[in-house]
Amino acid sequence: MNNSNLDQTAAELGMGGRLAPEQDNAGYRKRMERRQQVQRQRVEERNKEKGLVLVFTGQGKGKTTAGLGLALRTLGHGERVAIVQFIKGGWEPGEARALKAFGDQVSWHALGEGFTWETQDRERDQQLVGNAWQTALGYLKDPSIKLVLLDELNVALKLGYIEVSTVLDGLSQRPELCHVALTGRGAPPELIEAADLVTEMTLIHHPFREQGVKAQAGIEF
Repeated sequence: MNNSNLDQTAAELGMGGRLAPEQDNAGYRKRMERRQQVQRQRVEERNKEKGLVLVFTGQGKGKTTAGLGLALRTLGHGERVAIVQFIKGGWEPGEARALKAFGDQVSWHALGEGFTWETQDRERDQQLVGNAWQTALGYLKDPSIKLVLLDELNVALKLGYIEVSTVLDGLSQRPELCHVALTGRGAPPELIEAADLVTEMTLIHHPFREQGVKAQAGIEF
């Protein structure tokens, strides 16, 4: 390559072997235009609307938080939300206090008595789960409810406190555009198969286990 070609190549690339800014910007615009076209086509092709079953499971933290994020988003659109907590109970978390600001737009029920290692009464736990499910079923059939959050129901399923077939039958009874989110570890394969969206939270680090940090307000409750 002669000196004139080298000079031309250097000018095209700019300093440091990179494209000159105007060429780099032009290439970027072309790539983004192509991406925009693809995205527009995808949006146009996906015009269905339906009530979704969303499952948040896995060993990592954030399952209930994800469900409550959906609840807050739904409330922000002026829709009604019902939250039924299985297993959990006996205290009022920060989320329950915050959501009181929405008044009758949100219904919150904490119908457990704590974690299984605290209650140590399987028969009692099963009874409470059964009662909580009947409450949930009422909301699942209510056409005025846009989102039903069944918090920690996956745990109740894993422990055998309620049958998967019972839950799937209840989900099938909801109105066409009602969404339902189920949280908790150990979601059974049948539920995962039936769900429209499944997200598994992966545990990488946790301060409680690794650093001896206690549960803190605003983070765990």
